[in-house]
Amino acid sequence: MEFVAGIDIGAKTVKVIIMDGKREVRGKSTVKTRPDFTPVAKEALDLALQQAGLKEKDLSYIATTGFGRYNVPFRDVQITEITCVARGAAFLFPKTHCVLDIGAQSTRAIRIHDGGKVREFRTNDKCAAGAGGFIERAAKYLEVKVENVGDLSIKSDKPETISSVCAVLAESEIINHVSAGATVENIMRGVHNSLASRALALIKRAGLEDEVTFVGGVARQKGMVKALEETLKRKVNVDAEPEMAGALGAALLALRRLEKIRQEGHKPASRPESREEIKVA
Repeated sequence: MEFVAGIDIGAKTVKVIIMDGKREVRGKSTVKTRPDFTPVAKEALDLALQQAGLKEKDLSYIATTGFGRYNVPFRDVQITEITCVARGAAFLFPKTHCVLDIGAQSTRAIRIHDGGKVREFRTNDKCAAGAGGFIERAAKYLEVKVENVGDLSIKSDKPETISSVCAVLAESEIINHVSAGATVENIMRGVHNSLASRALALIKRAGLEDEVTFVGGVARQKGMVKALEETLKRKVNVDAEPEMAGALGAALLALRRLEKIRQEGHKPASRPESREEIKVA
C-alpha cells in the first residue's frame, strides 16, 4: 500500500496528516510554528510518521500548503490553502458547499462544488481584527488563556459591542469596556460577535449555501461557534479537529496527484527538485 503526507504550515502551528491509498488517516501531528520552517516541518512529519508506524521512505508523495508551503525542500508539490481547505472540508462533510476558515492571520469564505472543487472565494483584508490573532490579543489584555476564551464567551449574558474595523481601535474599545466594568465573558463574546459579523460579510460575497462548514483553529472555540451560528441563523458543521482541514486536504490532493501519475505510467519526481504548484481550481 502507498502512503502520502499533507503538511500545512500555518502562522501558529504546523499540521501533518499521513494517509493511505484507501483515504484513511494513519497518523497526524501538530507542532508550534517556528521561523525555521524546514526543521519544524520535518519534526511534525516525523511525529505523524511515528504514530502511523512508518518511515519517511514509505511515503510516495508529500504535498505542502499554508503560508510556509514553499519552504519545505522535501515536498513533491505545494498547493494553495484555499484549495486544500475546500477539499478537506468536503471530505469531512460531503454535503457542504460553503466553507469558512478562520486562522490566526486570515479568514476565508469558500463556495465549493460537490467533492470540494472551489467555485468562488473571498478573503479578509490585512487588518488583524478580522482573524484569530485579534482573539489572542484580546485574551492577552484580559489576562485569560486563549484556550479558555471559548468557554468564557459562551457564558456571556450581555455581549459588549465591538464595532471598529481596525484592530487598534477595536482594542481601544475593549479597554473602554474594561474601564466601564464589563465582564470578561461579555467582552469576549463581543469579540466573537465582531468576527462573526465580518465572516458573514465574506460568506455573502462568496455565496452563502444552506450547509456551512467551519474550519481552522478558531473553530475550536465554542463561543465563536455559537456567535457564528446566531449570526448566520443556522447550525454549522464543526469537526473535532477543525484545524486539520488544510493538512487533510493536502493529503487527499497528494493521493489524487499520485494516482494520476501512476495512471499515466510515470514515477513521482525525486525530491527535492519538484517545484510544481497547483493553483486554485
